[in-house]
Amino acid sequence: MKTNLLVSFLLVTTLVFGKTDREIIKEIDQKNASALILFNNQQIVKSFKEFIHAKALSDSIQDNYGSATANFHLGNIYYLMENYKSAQEHYQLTLDVLKELDDDYLVSSSFLNLAKIFRDQNKYNKSIEYFEKALQFSVAKRGLQTAEKENLQNIYVEAKINLCELYIEKNSLDEALINLLKLGNYLKTNSVNSSLEGYFNYVYGIYYAKKELYNNASNKFREAIFSLNEHNEEVDLALMSDIYMQLSIALAKSGKSTEAYITLLEQNNYKDQLSNEEKNRHDLILKSKFLIEDYKNEAKTANIARLEQMEIANKFKKINIIFFITLLLLVVSFIVIYKSYSSKIKLSKTLKLKNNELQLAKDEALKTSELKSKFISNVSHELRTPLYGVVGITSLLLNERKNLSERDRKYLQSLKYSGDYLLNLVNDILQANKMEAQKIELKNVSVNLKSLMQRIVDSFEYRLQESNNIIKLSIDEEIPEYIKVDKVRMSQVLLNLIGNSIKFTESGVIDLRIKLLNLDEEKVSLRFEIEDNGIGIPEDKFKTIFDNFSQLGNENNTNYQGTGLGLSITQNIIQLFESQIELESEVGKGTKFSFNIDFEIDQESKTVVDLNAPKKVKLNKGNKYKILIVEDNKINQIVTKNLLVKQNYACDIVDNGLKAVEIMKAKNSYDLILMDINMPVMNGNDATVAIRQFNKEIPIIALTAADIEEVKQDFDIIGFNDIITKPFDNYEFFQTIASHIQNSNSCEVKLVKAS
Repeated sequence: MKTNLLVSFLLVTTLVFGKTDREIIKEIDQKNASALILFNNQQIVKSFKEFIHAKALSDSIQDNYGSATANFHLGNIYYLMENYKSAQEHYQLTLDVLKELDDDYLVSSSFLNLAKIFRDQNKYNKSIEYFEKALQFSVAKRGLQTAEKENLQNIYVEAKINLCELYIEKNSLDEALINLLKLGNYLKTNSVNSSLEGYFNYVYGIYYAKKELYNNASNKFREAIFSLNEHNEEVDLALMSDIYMQLSIALAKSGKSTEAYITLLEQNNYKDQLSNEEKNRHDLILKSKFLIEDYKNEAKTANIARLEQMEIANKFKKINIIFFITLLLLVVSFIVIYKSYSSKIKLSKTLKLKNNELQLAKDEALKTSELKSKFISNVSHELRTPLYGVVGITSLLLNERKNLSERDRKYLQSLKYSGDYLLNLVNDILQANKMEAQKIELKNVSVNLKSLMQRIVDSFEYRLQESNNIIKLSIDEEIPEYIKVDKVRMSQVLLNLIGNSIKFTESGVIDLRIKLLNLDEEKVSLRFEIEDNGIGIPEDKFKTIFDNFSQLGNENNTNYQGTGLGLSITQNIIQLFESQIELESEVGKGTKFSFNIDFEIDQESKTVVDLNAPKKVKLNKGNKYKILIVEDNKINQIVTKNLLVKQNYACDIVDNGLKAVEIMKAKNSYDLILMDINMPVMNGNDATVAIRQFNKEIPIIALTAADIEEVKQDFDIIGFNDIITKPFDNYEFFQTIASHIQNSNSCEVKLVKAS
């Protein structure tokens, strides 16, 4: 090592004496350029040596620009290694040399880095002073080339952003806002790199967060993320991690807890990447520090040896040494280049292999997810079809057979309860799948709240008899009669919570209370409480009962049946309503679930016929309308036809879509078509499209066991007027049919469409 340093110095000395100043300046520029490339490639020690060499050459011929450039980058190396004292010395040397030159870029960059050092040392006033100096020298002058102008603009914007951030840290928010507004106007007319745009939006977001304007802050943080991801540039992981963290906080304080949680997960991803990068950076710095100190010590020792050697050296020895060193450097350079090339080739192959493996894993995961969703959808359809027959025929027997014995009626009620129970299990599994795929959206319709609550309570009649429980319904009188709500989702929440209370309560009372929290002209805020005096929930189960497939009890207790999805689905739906479920419970005394939701009041409720109140709307008691049933399942044909005939409708049945198209072309005398989706020969979708080609007026309702969300994807394109999912609620079934028949006959009464 000593010999190499000695020979290198002799080489420099010989080159200085043997070359013209122009050739040496060219060599200085080349060394500074190559050293900068090494620095960017994280070859810190090699870069340091090259800059030292360039500085020595520059000082030997008094090349101020070469010396300033080398000093500036040496300052950057020391700054990277957190040696702030040495970094400050080299930046100051840069500024001292540049007093005789006109290079605003190096001057402003030096002031900017010094300002950052003072900020890291908590010398805020000194830091502000140097940021201001950086701004002063980074104002682009006329006549500059495009590249030089853009470099100065980037310095200006970075200094300005840092200054704004410093004002925010010092709580000088007014000063920060003034600078942010000025910088915003500057960015409208001057282009900078996307990283600085992202940094600017991030600091702007921090300002809004300080002012507790969390929606504005969230918007700025999103703009920052967009800017950083806009171009295929290397993302600043530290900045991106900070942005996602601040965005998560802002969303949480805005009440958007779900988005905040998702954002926090994204932040953890960047945090993990940053942690790996910081570890590698820390290792690089430690290694570089050690090697640089070793190099400096060797250089000091070599310098003494050099002085002794120069006294006894002669011209012939110098020539021999020069020749030898040149040859040696060529060999070393070749070896280094070859090893670097081999390493890069090997790394490239490894990365390519890993990328291929990751892509295959990603494709396999997507395929598995799609297969799972398709499987659940198909199974739910296949289960719903026979359940429709079971529940439908059971309902017909219960309603039409008046001479049933008490035992037979009890058996039929048990059969219907079992069918409804199986249907709830199917719906829970399908609902969990859609929640996972984030396919659920709220669809608000006008609802008579009291009627809806009463129907929900009435649906538990059989289970209440089995468990010897009673339900008490209490609704504040001041609550408006009609509100706009997703009736299906709200019913699902209350059915799950009441059903859960009945499951864990024997000979007890379940209270369903709806309390008025706030009321104005357009909105009403309500609190829902479901309280029982059952077995209660242990405190250590509070967090886990909302997890998928979680059930209260232990392996030896099989009394509490179910999928373990009800409370998980309930919590997710309540979050869609932008609320949170609350739990209070004590073992042996009971449990209370509660949540608050804001609803829009239906201002036109007087002109709306409520489909939730069976006693207020007339079904088909007059005209004998004719309905075409398109259904391939024999049992379903019997159930649907009997239901319609009982309500005074005339029916014809065909068992595939092609027959439906042919009979419509031949007769075209029907008032409405009930169209199944999955049928042989021609399915319901194709049949509907074919009928719409020659008859666009007749109402066509999809009567299907398929998932309603999937059918609605192409609802308007196919030509359906509405969708009813099997098994259905009989009252809503007839109301939907009556609504569309009346609308097709130009009835002016406004009806609420069944969901």
